[in-house]
Amino acid sequence: MRALALVVLLVVAGCGADSSGAEVGGAVDGRVTVFAAASLTETFTRLGEDFEAAHPGVEVVFNFGGSSALAQQINQGAPADVFASAAPANMTQVGDAGGISGAAVTFARNRLEIAVPKGNPAGITGLADFGDADAKIALCAEQVPCGAAAKRAFEAAGVTARPDTLEQDVKAVLTKVRLGEVDAALVYRTDVRSTGEVEGIEFPEADRTVNDYPIAPLAKARNAAGARAFIDHVRSDRGRAVLAEAGFDTP
Repeated sequence: MRALALVVLLVVAGCGADSSGAEVGGAVDGRVTVFAAASLTETFTRLGEDFEAAHPGVEVVFNFGGSSALAQQINQGAPADVFASAAPANMTQVGDAGGISGAAVTFARNRLEIAVPKGNPAGITGLADFGDADAKIALCAEQVPCGAAAKRAFEAAGVTARPDTLEQDVKAVLTKVRLGEVDAALVYRTDVRSTGEVEGIEFPEADRTVNDYPIAPLAKARNAAGARAFIDHVRSDRGRAVLAEAGFDTP
């Protein structure tokens, strides 16, 4: 299995803090480990920096990847404090295994968009082109949220997609487009916005691709106080503004 997780370490001056974390008089310290869907890479990295600035001595460690792989890692015992999934189904996997503390809450929504290389050299216009055997197509695998959403879109459009490659997270799909290795792909609209190196094409069936993004503290969190504080930050006015700027809908 290919590497599914991109780990981003955000370290501030107080990096020597106890990784177990503590909350004394309302203060949060220690390390907060967040497992988050790949499509949250840019927004959560930014929010992590904000969180560290607001809590001197805190270190936020992100593990970004496909939500299905992250859920599997958590259920297999990977140490984490927070899980943010790109679909409820993967959060349910963790919850059914007793892995979350309390209830997961939806903090954002996202939908798919067609991504093509700059200039759209293959002349892609809509989902029907994904059924063209001559077109080079990249999609997410069906077990990850972006792949499941793509399947719903093709069913709604009556199109049988002919992908040349199936990837395990949306960033891998986006890379194929950015490098010009494929003519078109389905990615989240936030991913199109995150890079100036591809073009996005909206399509009518996108309403069938909306994914809810739930977030929850984990039952085996080593820093439960930090987990709660980080989730509060994501759901704050500042968090909502960062998500909205990136193209997410916020409930």
